[in-house]
Amino acid sequence: MAKDDPKTLVSTEWLAAHLADPDLRIFDASWYMPDMGRDGRAEYDAAHIPGARYFDIDDISDARSEIPHMAPPAEKFISRMRAMGVGDGHQVVVYDGSGLFSAARVWWLFRLMGKTDIAVLDGGFAKWQAEGRAVEDMPPIMRDRHITVSRQNHLVRDVTQVAAASKLGDHEILDARSPGRFAGQEPEPRQGLRSGHIPGARNVHYPTLLNSDGTMKSPEALRAVFDAAGVDLGKPIITTCGSGVTAAIINLALERIGHDRHSLYDGSWAEWGMYGDLKVATGS
Repeated sequence: MAKDDPKTLVSTEWLAAHLADPDLRIFDASWYMPDMGRDGRAEYDAAHIPGARYFDIDDISDARSEIPHMAPPAEKFISRMRAMGVGDGHQVVVYDGSGLFSAARVWWLFRLMGKTDIAVLDGGFAKWQAEGRAVEDMPPIMRDRHITVSRQNHLVRDVTQVAAASKLGDHEILDARSPGRFAGQEPEPRQGLRSGHIPGARNVHYPTLLNSDGTMKSPEALRAVFDAAGVDLGKPIITTCGSGVTAAIINLALERIGHDRHSLYDGSWAEWGMYGDLKVATGS
C-alpha cells in the first residue's frame, strides 16, 4: 500500500480516520467514457462516501471550448468551489468509482489553480465499499466558503507548445491511451479524429501504473514502468491521452516518484487528432 501523502495519494484507512475532520472536503469525481455504460452522477446519487460532493468534470470546464472538459477559467472554478463549500485551508480528497480513473484529473485541476492540499483516494470508491465502510445517499449541506486561486500555467500545455516539444524533442511526451489507439490500430471513440499519436511520444498506458485492485503502484514499481517504456526521467514531461482525463494519472504517478517537471496537454488527442495539419505517427 502506498504511503499516505495528503498532497498526492491517501489510503481508505487514512480517509476513514479523518472523515470527521471539520476542514476535510471530499469529492466524488466519477466520470466515464460513453462506451463504459456508467453514469457518474447517478452512481453518486445512489451511494457515496459520507460528506462527499459531486464534482462534474464536464460542467466545471471551459464552456467556450469545443474540446471536451477543458480546464475552466479561474473565475468559474472559484464560483463552483465556493458554492460547494470548498475554501482556503481545506484538505480535499477526491475519488472515483473505477478505482483510479478520473479522480486524478481533478487532482491536477486543483494544482493548476494553485491548490496543493488535495489527494486522490487510493483504490477509490470500489475499495471503500469492498472494505464495508460507511456510505450515504444524501448530499451534504453546503455553505459558501472563500477560496483564492493562483493559476500555475507551467502545469498545462497547449497545442502550439506540444507541437514545438514534438519537433525539438526536448520533452518526453507520454500518452496514456491504450497501445492499440496509440499505434493507430484501434479506432478513436470520438468521431472525426485520426488514429495514431503525436510524433515522438511514448506510450504509458495508464493501467500499467495501477495494481489489479485499482490502487497505484509503489514508487519503485512506477519507476520500473517508466523505465520499461524508455522514458528519460531527466527531461520535463508532457502527458496526454484522449481528452486530458487519464493523462493526469501519469502526472500523479510522476509526482509520487518525485518528478516535478511535468505538465498536461489539456486538448490531448481530442484536439491533435482533429487537425489535419498536425503530423500523426503510427505504430508502437
